[in-house]
Amino acid sequence: MKRAIALLLALTLLLASACAGKPPQTDAPDPVQPEEPSLPAEPDPLPEEPETPPEPETPAPAPYEILDPTVMPEGGERDGVAYAAYDGVVEHLFFHPVIAYTELAFDGDAQSDGLDDYMVTVDEFNRILDNVYEKGYILVDIGDVWSESVDEAGNPVMVRNTLYLPEGKKPLIFSYDDTNYYPYMLENGLTYKLILGEDGKIWSWGLDPQGSEVVSRDLDAIPILDKFVEEHPDFSPFGAKACLSLTGYEGILGYRTQTDGTVEWTDEREAARQSEREAVKPIIEELKRTGWTFGSHTWGHIRLGSGNMAKIQADTQKWFDEVGSLVGETPILFYPHGERPDGDDWKQTGEAFRFLQSQGFRVFCSVGTESFSYIKKDLCAVICDRLHPDGKTFRWSRNRYLRFYDAKEIMDLDVRPDLGLGKDWES
Repeated sequence: MKRAIALLLALTLLLASACAGKPPQTDAPDPVQPEEPSLPAEPDPLPEEPETPPEPETPAPAPYEILDPTVMPEGGERDGVAYAAYDGVVEHLFFHPVIAYTELAFDGDAQSDGLDDYMVTVDEFNRILDNVYEKGYILVDIGDVWSESVDEAGNPVMVRNTLYLPEGKKPLIFSYDDTNYYPYMLENGLTYKLILGEDGKIWSWGLDPQGSEVVSRDLDAIPILDKFVEEHPDFSPFGAKACLSLTGYEGILGYRTQTDGTVEWTDEREAARQSEREAVKPIIEELKRTGWTFGSHTWGHIRLGSGNMAKIQADTQKWFDEVGSLVGETPILFYPHGERPDGDDWKQTGEAFRFLQSQGFRVFCSVGTESFSYIKKDLCAVICDRLHPDGKTFRWSRNRYLRFYDAKEIMDLDVRPDLGLGKDWES
């Protein structure tokens, strides 16, 4: 018995010795071995970028046809309308920029009476258009009425052209002075500048009396005439609109394209000026394309009868540099203040007139009581007068303008200052 117990004890010790080098077992799982690195998964495809919407395109301008009134249509008709030769008087009316907001213009300040004297309101301008249209006038380009030729001796001369007009119609030139949008105009109820609208047409931009921005085709004489011709194409059968008479000392068409000798001219000022020059170029291009032309009113609105030749010469060069460089060459000169060079450009040809003619001007326009014209005999030039619808002639020259309109039916007496009326209002 004892021997059996001893044998059992020996076997137990032998088993314990055999297991001594192994760690004890636990219930914990074996540590997870890192997997062999695998190739990166294919990335998910990037979402497609949305297409950038195209820039809104300015509509292609509608075709605009400009015809030559000095050429008879083939067969004597165009679009079923008979044409006939015309050699009579070519009437000429000129306007300043029109008053959009009468409450600012006629507010009793220092500018009020001057605006009454020399300008018309939007409503008055619209009524004038209606009247001249109803009376059978049609627009012609001042550049088509006279042209340069040579006489029998080979000398350059101006000649009056025969116009071929729709039968029964009478030719009418329009010109607009000071289409520069001077600061005093902006403060007194006129629009601020011309712009191109989303439709590619000429619009005006400005501020109303409350200071809100207004973009319109109904507040400025230029887009107003454009619209009128769109609605009455027979008012301009040759595509003519008006000649814009430009100074340069406050820029042109509402853009500050001018230099200024009274301030230090810095690089920043010049950069701003060049930016304005670039901005106005599309306006000029569209005006030209649609029948508008340009003339000089001198750079500084100077008096050409002063006899100061140094001033006249310097001013003319500045106009070429700052205005002519934008609008192109023009043979048309409109006298500031209606003042004739050398005092009387009809009976004499003085130094100032000869100089201006030498610079390329051929048609010289003043202001008068009739649509008068005279071809100079001693050099290649024509002088002419034009009539001026405005507060002065509404009040005091009603009868003289009856062939165009009756001031009684035109004048805004309810908004203009009470400055009296002429005797011919009594009839």
